[in-house]
Amino acid sequence: MRTIFAEYNPKCNSIDVYISADYMLHIDCWEAEKNLKTTPDSDCALNALAINEPLEYARLYLYENLQMWVDAEDSLEV
Repeated sequence: MRTIFAEYNPKCNSIDVYISADYMLHIDCWEAEKNLKTTPDSDCALNALAINEPLEYARLYLYENLQMWVDAEDSLEV
């Protein structure tokens, strides 16, 4: 059985995803977010997502859905 664990690394501003004991995936948040179109509110929500839900952030990034998530966050802020 594969164990998946993710944590935000504040020193590197990255998400580190550990899969079992053999592999680690390092996602640089700056690189992941550099081409996103965000507002100050969605940028804050994105930072909170990385810190509080790093596995969800990794999933959105790997499936190329970060912009869709940001757009949804912006549409909720009226």
